[in-house]
Amino acid sequence: MPIRIGVPDMIRRKCAALGTALLTAGALATTHDAAAAEETCSYTSSTDRPALTYMNTGPSVKQAQCLSNVWGGVPKLAVDGVFDSATSKKIIWIQGCHGLDRTGVVEESTWQVLYHPAPDCYDPYPG
Repeated sequence: MPIRIGVPDMIRRKCAALGTALLTAGALATTHDAAAAEETCSYTSSTDRPALTYMNTGPSVKQAQCLSNVWGGVPKLAVDGVFDSATSKKIIWIQGCHGLDRTGVVEESTWQVLYHPAPDCYDPYPG
C-alpha cells in the first residue's frame, strides 16, 4: 500500500530542502569571500588579531584597512598602516553594521566581522 503524504507535509519538506540549499549556498559564498579577502589582504596572518586603536601603526593596521576596503563603504581607506581618524570612522561604521558596540577599537569581534562580514549594511556611511 503506497504511503500518502498530505499537502502540508509536502510543503514542509520542500521548504526544508530549499532552506538547506540556501544555507549551503550562503556558507559556500561566505567561505569563498573570506578566502578572497585573505588573498587580497595579506599584510598579516588571519590569526594575527591584536587590539588596534587610534594612532596605532604597522602591518596589522594595514590588514584592518585593507579588509575594511574589501567589504565596502566609501571612501576607501588608504592602506598606509596608520590608524587615523578616517580608519576610526570606518571601523565604527563597520561595528554598527554588525551590531557591535561602536568603540572604534579593533578587537576580536571586530576582526571576526572584518574577515566574515554581514552581506549587507543598512547603516548609512557617515558623511
